[in-house]
Amino acid sequence: MKKINLKRQIGEAIGACREKKAEEITVLELEKGSGAFTDYFLVCSGTNPRQIQAISDEIEERLQRAGLHPTHVEGYNQADWVLLDYVDFVVHVFSEKARRYYELERLWKSAKRMEAKELEPRAGKKRAGGRVQKKKA
Repeated sequence: MKKINLKRQIGEAIGACREKKAEEITVLELEKGSGAFTDYFLVCSGTNPRQIQAISDEIEERLQRAGLHPTHVEGYNQADWVLLDYVDFVVHVFSEKARRYYELERLWKSAKRMEAKELEPRAGKKRAGGRVQKKKA
């Protein structure tokens, strides 16, 4: 059950990234034996400091509504690389330049890349009164 809830939380964070027009959204599932301190990385990019902060704010707001708070936030004021640590997953919001420089995807190349779509809440569905309904076209 923990893994399903974790994927749902990451899905909410992905939705927040999309809402604020984040670019190159990538999810890395880190291997258990890799020495990683978390299970997943969510990596995305913003085009300027204001957008990077807006992406970070939206992620925090959405996850707070779900009762989840980051244990640590780094880099918010500089807005070149914002790190939001949720223990079981870490969100990295980069500027394009910082993302190219640090290349987390290359650094953690043994990690399994997941499609953001796999973790997002189902597109085309809305919750109403606790039930899931198809969105009308």
